[in-house]
Amino acid sequence: QVQLVESGGGLVQAGGSLTLSCAASGSIFCITAMGWYRQAPGKERELVAAITSRGSANYADSVKGRFTISRDNANNTVYLQMNSLKPEDTAVYYCNAGLQLTRRSSSWTVSWGQGTQVTVSS
Repeated sequence: QVQLVESGGGLVQAGGSLTLSCAASGSIFCITAMGWYRQAPGKERELVAAITSRGSANYADSVKGRFTISRDNANNTVYLQMNSLKPEDTAVYYCNAGLQLTRRSSSWTVSWGQGTQVTVSS
């Protein structure tokens, strides 16, 4: 059983910063891409940032220059440093990982965390 556990959400004023963490645990052979998505009330879930196992990252246009994604491969952890937060960043943030459970490529699957609330006040 694979688990992704997020932490670091909370309430912050506009212009402030937060760092989200997500640790993957369980029977994992390897993790390919890891990422962060968010879902605001009444909106669809959207990709915020993603990073490959080699450290190549991509970002949504709305967060470029403000958010930084990073990962610790040794500890199966991904981080999202969020700076210059805006009220429109308010959402539930979900961690996501593409991972292989065994040596067999057919064991590849996608896991999601439970979500962590980020609220930015104006």
